[in-house]
Amino acid sequence: MNSLDFLGIRHPYDLAGAMSVRQQVQDSTTKEGAATHLNLKYVSLFLLVLQNASLILTMRYTRNQPGAMYFSTTAVCVTEFVKMTTCVFILLYQHKGNFVELGKLLWNTIVLQPVDTLKVAVPAFIYTVQNNLMFIGVSNLSTATFQVTYQLKILTTALCMVVMLRRSLSASQWVALILLFAGVAIIQIQPSDPAKRAAEVSHTEQNYIHGLLAVIVACCFSGFAGVYFEKILKGSKTSIWVRNIQLGLFGTLIGLVGMIMKDGQGISEKGMFYAYTPFVWAVIGLQAFGGLTIAVVVKYADNILKGFATSVSIIISTVAAVYLFHFQVNLQFCLGAGLVISAIFLYGRPKPPEKAPSPEQPANGGSGK
Repeated sequence: MNSLDFLGIRHPYDLAGAMSVRQQVQDSTTKEGAATHLNLKYVSLFLLVLQNASLILTMRYTRNQPGAMYFSTTAVCVTEFVKMTTCVFILLYQHKGNFVELGKLLWNTIVLQPVDTLKVAVPAFIYTVQNNLMFIGVSNLSTATFQVTYQLKILTTALCMVVMLRRSLSASQWVALILLFAGVAIIQIQPSDPAKRAAEVSHTEQNYIHGLLAVIVACCFSGFAGVYFEKILKGSKTSIWVRNIQLGLFGTLIGLVGMIMKDGQGISEKGMFYAYTPFVWAVIGLQAFGGLTIAVVVKYADNILKGFATSVSIIISTVAAVYLFHFQVNLQFCLGAGLVISAIFLYGRPKPPEKAPSPEQPANGGSGK
């Protein structure tokens, strides 16, 4: 009995058929993997939209209440610690509760690779500063205005991707970014009559210029840090959860330094968790969850797509702000927000397929030499 008979293949054509079946199985597995990747991408983007809308509304509520006010720097520091701790438990679950294996993993990837670990210190520092700036922005701007203005991070992210990752944008994507910038600019230029401005009822003192500058700087930081972190994630085989532990570790340490420098005296007198309410803890939880969601998004999608999906939360935030904070929507705000939303759909349009170059046909039907 020859090898083909032993395998149950009686004819050479049967061997070709078996190879064809194997190829079909491999193709099917590849398609299933691609479908799973696509599902994870859009599920994570959907969760990010909901998280962003809930976060801004809750954050604005906690910063717009009369009476005692909590220290925002402590919230940033606690958020980083919660995010780091959550990732540790996720890895512990993946290792089936084996603390020894988890300890070896963290020792090998964090302690024994100091240069690789220090790379994460850059985005960790920027994210920590950015989160503190977000509190300044949301404390001085209305919910909807903050949401729309903060979408400028899409523009800064796109520019960073072109410069740092050498990626090219299509003409429609550039048009979408221009529409985005125009929409944000229109919303900032409000009528001089206070009765006609898009604003909401406030119970605390606000400084519009401070809030606007904080958001602009935060957008610049967000663009650079997002692309830098994407480059780190996609340029190594290190687990996304290990990277977030590194981020949380550096973020907690940097947050502690910022907390002491800015609010050290007040914290020493009143305590770190002064004026904390369930809503403040909700802000911390939503921020920590959002940080992990963003990390998943940049693993399965690019930063611009993440930013544009986040823009959808403008609609949710605006509608909710009308009922929660008595936000007054005017025609100018609707026009600016409409441009931003239009930019979302314009960017989401599929790119036209590139035509493969066709071979040159010989003139008069003759054969080429």
